[in-house]
Amino acid sequence: MKYEKAQNILPEEILELIQEYTDSIYLYIPRKSENKKAWGENSGSRNILKERNREILDKYNKGISVKELTKDYYLTEHSIRRIIREEKSD
Repeated sequence: MKYEKAQNILPEEILELIQEYTDSIYLYIPRKSENKKAWGENSGSRNILKERNREILDKYNKGISVKELTKDYYLTEHSIRRIIREEKSD
């Protein structure tokens, strides 16, 4: 998200109306609900984690222990077990 000057975007009458309610403060205007994106959708983080989680389940199914997976992925045993449980249910 980047900041834009309101006077560069909004018509003068709308800007004046907003100033009646909020003079000289930062105002956040949220996206329309139909334009919202899920976490990681833009950056690809969601897909990267999904791939990592599948990889963890595959290694676990091939006999690699939870303890070894914690070392390989720098995650806690609790996290590894949660990932395995969630991936099995998908």
